[in-house]
Amino acid sequence: MGGGAGAAAEGEHVTIARSAPAEAPGASDHRAALFAGYLGWTLDAFDFFLVVFCLTAIGREFHKSDAAMALAITVTLAFRPVGAFLFGLMADRYGRRLPLMLDLIFYSVIEVLSGLAPSYTVFMVLRALFGIGMGGEWGVGASLAMEKVPTRLRGLLSGFLQQGYAMGYLLAAVCFFFVFPRVGWRPLFFLGGLPALLAVFVRMRVKESEVWKKTRHESWGQLARAILGNWKLFLYMAVLMAAMNLASHGTQDMYPTFLERQWGFHVAGRAGLTAFSMVGAIAGGTLFGFLSDRIGRRRSMVIALLAAVLAIPIWAFSPSVTLLVAGAFVMQFMVQGAWGVVPAHLSELSPDSVRGFLPGFGYQCGVLLASSVGYIEAVFARRTSYAVAMAVTAATVFLMAAIATALGPERRAAKFG
Repeated sequence: MGGGAGAAAEGEHVTIARSAPAEAPGASDHRAALFAGYLGWTLDAFDFFLVVFCLTAIGREFHKSDAAMALAITVTLAFRPVGAFLFGLMADRYGRRLPLMLDLIFYSVIEVLSGLAPSYTVFMVLRALFGIGMGGEWGVGASLAMEKVPTRLRGLLSGFLQQGYAMGYLLAAVCFFFVFPRVGWRPLFFLGGLPALLAVFVRMRVKESEVWKKTRHESWGQLARAILGNWKLFLYMAVLMAAMNLASHGTQDMYPTFLERQWGFHVAGRAGLTAFSMVGAIAGGTLFGFLSDRIGRRRSMVIALLAAVLAIPIWAFSPSVTLLVAGAFVMQFMVQGAWGVVPAHLSELSPDSVRGFLPGFGYQCGVLLASSVGYIEAVFARRTSYAVAMAVTAATVFLMAAIATALGPERRAAKFG
């Protein structure tokens, strides 16, 4: 879908050096970039999922219902495209490192302020601002990492990178378990200041992308023409990412609430089971990322998504706690298995000249389209149950994502630069 448009966009580069390979200059360089992207996404997800775990507690303090508090999740997701747009443009114009550092500092400050919010309205405004920061991190960090890692390991390392999200969810569960019962929800958000320290690491250890240096634009006009020349590819990415985000957020964001309302789990139970499911997510994302280097990006994603459909009964309607635990593990193994392929897949589909902008903005526009899924599940659950609401949602969106993936293009192991 994006081949002709991508070639046209690349034709507008001012200078493209062909004498040097596009690989990172050394192993330590690509490892530092991969670590920075992974840790940035981990801390981003950690901050986001604190609201997921503390949703009912924050609602009690602000005297709001589950549905009203689920809107805080929706607002964060809805504002992520703004961050992807702003920081993505900067990444293609000024390089990957500077926007990444600015973004890390920005969302760290906003997260700390969220813990000081005096009212529901202020909290919602801060969550919108946090969404801008969260939206900027993935595209910039993923483009920097994927442009540096060895081509033959791109799928495997894509799976590793994307599972920073699952690791953030796991860390949020651990902190919720140990910290929340002792001091409440507000101090949890103060931990969100940690990403600012990662900006120092990026400044000191991570080098600029060689691919960007060879293909950067001399003017904003050139960048704008390159982006507009790939509008068909952007639309496809947005649709694909809408389906993928419906799959992930539809199975994750309201899951702790499902455990509390449907099963009567208290803090320890919710945190423990969710953390265990994220172990499955990390394993699945890494495995399917590795598999995609062998059998292809689309095929790996479709297999994971269809397998997730089969896991729905044990995930949502388990007759025992033992099967509930197994269902949670298998579900996130498959969901994040499909997601593990995404950084490599979107980076390969994108032309060099717009890789800082296009994957991230397409991803976050998909987030915007999927942002109401938690709220819809909460409203639907009031009429039926959380089990029914989440099961019906999951089955629908998994099939949508599998179809969108299968019908799209693929450029596995594409050479960058």
